Amino acid sequence: MMRTAMCKSFRAAKALTLCLALEGLLAGTPALAAGDAAAGKVLFSQKCSICHAPVEGQNKIGPSLWQVVGRKAGTLPTYTYSEAMKNANRVWDDATLDDYLIAPRQKIPGVKMIFAGLPNEPDRQNVIAYLSSLK
Repeated sequence: MMRTAMCKSFRAAKALTLCLALEGLLAGTPALAAGDAAAGKVLFSQKCSICHAPVEGQNKIGPSLWQVVGRKAGTLPTYTYSEAMKNANRVWDDATLDDYLIAPRQKIPGVKMIFAGLPNEPDRQNVIAYLSSLK
């Protein structure tokens, strides 16, 4: 009986250790965009689509944003980026997109993008959720 109780305690401690380890690993993982992708699609069509296409292989004034989330900035082979964007040394994820979209020209001086930005956080989160859906 005592052995059974010890085994249960050991299993519980192991499970707790595993949970704490996973929590630690996940703490460094960027959260998924908290926005509404459908609302983001509407905002994208109103504010972004003049320069960017949400489809693969279609560049406009700016690069295609198909699968932009997870892509290293300035690396789409079919688009000619500014030196500033090529040297930005960032991967587009929720956090980097959120920061950049506040005021693109201030965040990476010298980029071609003339868009003033999205100062409203819910708008940014909605657009990021939409961009995350482009796969």
